[in-house]
Amino acid sequence: MARPPDPGGRRRLVGRRLQSLRGFHDILPGQTERWQRLEQGVHRLMHRYGFREIRPPHLERTELFVRSVGEATDIVGKEMFTFLAGDESVSLRPEITASVCRAFIEHGLDRRGLTRLYYLGPAFRRERPQKGRLRQFHQVGIEVFGEPAPEADAEAIVLATEFVRQAGVGEFRLHVNSLGDRDCRPRYRAALLEALEARAPALCRDCRDRMNRNPLRVLDCKNESCQAALDGLPRALDHLCEPCRRHFEAVVDALGQVGVEPLVDPRLVRGLDYYVRTAFEIRSAALGAQNAVLGGGRYDGLVAALGGPDVPGLGWAAGIERLLLAAGADSEEAARRPDVYLVTLGEEARRRAFRYVQSLRARGLAVLWDTSGHGLGGQMKRAGRSGARYAVLIGEEELARERVTLKDLDSGEQTEAPLEPAALAAKLLGTRKDGGDGE
Repeated sequence: MARPPDPGGRRRLVGRRLQSLRGFHDILPGQTERWQRLEQGVHRLMHRYGFREIRPPHLERTELFVRSVGEATDIVGKEMFTFLAGDESVSLRPEITASVCRAFIEHGLDRRGLTRLYYLGPAFRRERPQKGRLRQFHQVGIEVFGEPAPEADAEAIVLATEFVRQAGVGEFRLHVNSLGDRDCRPRYRAALLEALEARAPALCRDCRDRMNRNPLRVLDCKNESCQAALDGLPRALDHLCEPCRRHFEAVVDALGQVGVEPLVDPRLVRGLDYYVRTAFEIRSAALGAQNAVLGGGRYDGLVAALGGPDVPGLGWAAGIERLLLAAGADSEEAARRPDVYLVTLGEEARRRAFRYVQSLRARGLAVLWDTSGHGLGGQMKRAGRSGARYAVLIGEEELARERVTLKDLDSGEQTEAPLEPAALAAKLLGTRKDGGDGE
């Protein structure tokens, strides 16, 4: 545990403006509305495919990620936020699949028929922040357990393409590959390592380090100096055993049956050790070199490796920040507008305002009001800045006549309306353009 700052250090910090940590961003009003719209679409889409939501914790034992993601990966070796809790090593989750698998095992979800799960939430990696890559980022993902058929792979991929399209990404390309399994991958790994050793002088330092730990990761290097050296390397597709070859061909065929045409990409690998057979990514040219917005594949054997039943698994995850960038969603989105800003004149109107506001809200209206005691001019300025559709003015005269003055804050038109909350709410709800909770 870090030592607290010394007394002199504390004095130096007094009055200093605090800011968020590098790589950790606030999602502000104007942005949250876009996130909410995406998340609402996720819930509807997942329901159509028979998925149930799961919300695992953000903090797990470090061992979970070492055993699942892989000790030799950059994620585990360099990028996790890990610390000691007592004498136990714990980590903020760098991805969410491992946590879902742990929950699947711990709670016996297969015995309850819960084999199709989805999630939304943050993950954490201590990598260099850049556009679309933060140290706290957010993912949408699915996990499917107990479905070994290639049609399950194809269905997950179709769901992924539908989700990316629904998120507003106009132009994207689906890349697919097969990484083989425990029977045929060792032969491919040996052939790849032999070819890489002959090209080692042309590879970057990171790739020379990865070469012996996990040679498949070299194929994913974005360093331009490595790209030319990777041409002509052995392909996983040429080393597949017959069951893996048939599985991959069936996946591509099933996708073609529903009009999804993938690009078979021999260099496609995933950054996590648990993938076998099918691997896929969806890429958008709008993101430049780091162009993946969604990735996934099959991970048969992972659940058993974590101490659970030997059931097959597959899934994918998408980065929400990257999706919104690819969709051109840098700009703010207008919030749903309040229906009413209540303006009061006089002590009696002010005394009755609190109960009146609650009566309007109880009838479905979004209502703001001034609690600071400003005069008419100040209240009307606040009403204009609030974005409300109407200002409702109540003073002694309005109370006596049981009518309110209703001002349209867009057009400036001023009319009268009933004071009684149910009647006023019915009138204003009837003028909503969206018929729901504001525009």
